[in-house]
Amino acid sequence: MSTYYETKIEGFQLRKAEEKDAGLILEFIKKIATYEKMLDAVVATEEDIYDSVFVKHYCECLIGELDGKPVGFALYYYSFSTFLGKSNLYVEDVFYDPEVRGKGLGKATFACLAKIANEHDCGRMEWFCLDWNEPSIKFYKGLGAIPMSDWTIYRLPKPEVKKLEDSL
Repeated sequence: MSTYYETKIEGFQLRKAEEKDAGLILEFIKKIATYEKMLDAVVATEEDIYDSVFVKHYCECLIGELDGKPVGFALYYYSFSTFLGKSNLYVEDVFYDPEVRGKGLGKATFACLAKIANEHDCGRMEWFCLDWNEPSIKFYKGLGAIPMSDWTIYRLPKPEVKKLEDSL
């Protein structure tokens, strides 16, 4: 049985993803990757999503439904701030199908994520945004989000992770 979060938008609700949603989550991941012109980087399988979300519980996912139809998702997990001494809610991805954008679904989703963050006594919410994604940047600033321009993201790809481990 899924947990539902009601919103102020008629016909729109968010629900916690269930095991049967692994394929749907992967579909939304591929849609956001297509939007970001990075579809070729998606190597995740439905089995990977199932294992990571529902077996290992590395992250959690909300499914946005408009009039009972899945139209988007939000995937998130908890990180930790040593400075705050509290967990943070990290938003990995939020995506809605283009035909339902502009209806307030994104804002309702972030409000729901804020509710979840507050329920878990998180110190803050964080996420990344591509520099060229002006519509999202405008949206995030409208929420009151502050860009962290003084930080640089570093990534160590899997082959380099293995090399580093082997250097022990």
